[in-house]
Amino acid sequence: MRMKSKYLARFILMTGLATAASSGNANALTAEEAKSIAMDAYVYGYSLITTEVTRVQMTNVDKIEELRGPMGQFINVKRYPPGDYRGVSAPNADTLYSAAWLDLGDQPWVLSYPDMGKRYFLFPMYSLWMPVIHSGGSRTSGEKAHTFLLSGPGWSGEVPEGMTHVEVPTRYMLILGRTYADGTDADYEAVNALQAQYDIRPLSAVGKADYVYQAPPVDPEPGFSMTDKPQAVILGFGTEGYFDRMADLMCKTAPPAAEDAPMLARMAKIGLEPCKDFDLAALGPEIAAALETLPQDALKHIGDNQHVLGSEVNGWTMTKGVGAYGTDYMKRAVVAAFGWPANLQEDAVYPYTLRDADGQPLSGEHKYTLTFAKGEEPPVSGFWSITMYEIDQGWWFVPNKLNKFTVSPRNNPVPNEDGSLTLYFQNESPGAGKEANWLPAPKGAFLPMLRMYWPKETSPSILDGSWMPPVVKRVQ
Repeated sequence: MRMKSKYLARFILMTGLATAASSGNANALTAEEAKSIAMDAYVYGYSLITTEVTRVQMTNVDKIEELRGPMGQFINVKRYPPGDYRGVSAPNADTLYSAAWLDLGDQPWVLSYPDMGKRYFLFPMYSLWMPVIHSGGSRTSGEKAHTFLLSGPGWSGEVPEGMTHVEVPTRYMLILGRTYADGTDADYEAVNALQAQYDIRPLSAVGKADYVYQAPPVDPEPGFSMTDKPQAVILGFGTEGYFDRMADLMCKTAPPAAEDAPMLARMAKIGLEPCKDFDLAALGPEIAAALETLPQDALKHIGDNQHVLGSEVNGWTMTKGVGAYGTDYMKRAVVAAFGWPANLQEDAVYPYTLRDADGQPLSGEHKYTLTFAKGEEPPVSGFWSITMYEIDQGWWFVPNKLNKFTVSPRNNPVPNEDGSLTLYFQNESPGAGKEANWLPAPKGAFLPMLRMYWPKETSPSILDGSWMPPVVKRVQ
């Protein structure tokens, strides 16, 4: 299979820059200079390493089990998690997931879904570097049935008629579909019927009724834990192991983008280059010693930069500009570490708050209200909801007698006489007549998260700041 000329030119450019940069003596660097370069390189590669570790952990199984399943088939979540679920932090009760990992190394794959009617759905597609490379769904491709051709680096075949071509810059990719469900048994059944029609198959199997999926073999020695959290796994690689994996992945599996050429030239100064084994000892004992704690230092550095994700308005933390990063490697790393992977803001934004109007932490010891003025509910083309989380080494649903984890228009909340809408955040019921507007809170610290799917792009809009969530007020 021939490499496309643009990929070949990009590879030659980056290789030339790296070779020129590494032609100098790495030992001429001071330990301080080397550590600065290594820190930048670590941050640059964090999304790549995180996504690859997650891919292996999710797919190195022989059958579907919860959110894990072999490459090349959809893992369909058929119900929302129960109140006592403690698996993945910040679960949602708005959309059911349909996840699939694909290997595009041998040939393209084809994704298709049926006519979705008026139901909101989303099919963001991610490369190993973690940005959204394409986002199918209600906003972009509409409600009708659609088919996508997904091709990997270097593919130059013909695109079959009727397929939308998505060029994927890495060998592996993730499809993380989301389909709205209102949480009733009847609607679960309807969504599950749609999920059963979500189809992925190799291009060579298109049109073949006898195509039978075969799971790839399980790797008995993947090289790291299949159960530890990605952060812990990555720390376990150490400095040399981390950079060695980066160099290997950047060789053919996940070629760097052309815009990354300056970073590649910088990394080459410490001997970190695509397709080349990384040798920490070659940098000399002083530099090797200086880089010994790099993984821990880098993770702290990434954690200290969570502010790059957005700003705070009315006590709500606004995360914007994720899903597409360009050369903002720090923002990409922060999302990889604390919110992997992330939607484009045009598809969804998730403001959350930890404090009331007086700046005090939210707690179930008190009662709170959130009031949207008449006509000023969250402006969306999809839908909105607010999810309640208790904070206990993660963000978790709050078990309650109503089995209610969100409040949204689907609950038919009752407006006030003036047309405004007041929601109640408290541990005990505000009364039978107000329970439609109630979001049950734990007895301790909590966090409400506003989910806005397909936010409007024209004023009033959360995207340009012309609309913002109102403050949460303590009433008792």
